[in-house]
Amino acid sequence: MRVAGTLLVLRPSFTALVAAEQELGPLFALVERAAEGRLGLGEMVALFWHCLKERPEGLTREAFGEGVTAGGLAGATPALRVLIGQILAGR
Repeated sequence: MRVAGTLLVLRPSFTALVAAEQELGPLFALVERAAEGRLGLGEMVALFWHCLKERPEGLTREAFGEGVTAGGLAGATPALRVLIGQILAGR
């Protein structure tokens, strides 16, 4: 996904998913909320943050969240869809 002009790769590793689950609660519930259109912006940003393969030096979570927001929900939705598919498929 592109945030603030920078291409970032999301990878749902075991470590990333455990960290996301610790913050957001069970992943199955998160996936269900997403499927029902009830996933909050903060939850989406948190999931993305934990699943970043590499974080550019100096990138803060706040700046990342602002970048995702600036890109709009339409820009973030495809990445969310792919990420959730990977979580469910075990990739």
